[in-house]
Amino acid sequence: MTTLPEVATTPEVLESEFSLLTAVTRLDFLSRRDNVVVDEPNDSADDDDDWMRIKDVTTTLDVEEALELLALGEVVARKAHEHRQLGIRAALRGGADWAQVGRAMSISARAAWERHVSWLNEQAAARRAGDPTALDEAELAQARELAGRRPA
Repeated sequence: MTTLPEVATTPEVLESEFSLLTAVTRLDFLSRRDNVVVDEPNDSADDDDDWMRIKDVTTTLDVEEALELLALGEVVARKAHEHRQLGIRAALRGGADWAQVGRAMSISARAAWERHVSWLNEQAAARRAGDPTALDEAELAQARELAGRRPA
């Protein structure tokens, strides 16, 4: 049983407490603990195709740990999204074009640009709403200039 208080199972609380690396490490740890039953070796070739076995699998996590696993998945997704934007800006500052950025994201150059500009718009709205962690006007202007025009 985890010693974290119940309130710690929300993504908002965990997001402020855990770095991306820590969140991923904890997520991996809980996931591996939960999947230990599923990952056990199965020597019976006859049972390999029996999907009904999956309903017999139980979790090795208690309720608090299972909720933490769920919340950590959300935290990792949020932090990965933030890091994607940092990566885009770093690539552009380094001289990458939108075709290269899009390839790195497995999407088109135009889609990559549109996602990035949409994120910049979200940052502007968050700043107007009083979020001190959102990009400020100067940072937004610099990011928009770096993004340039929409690729064809």
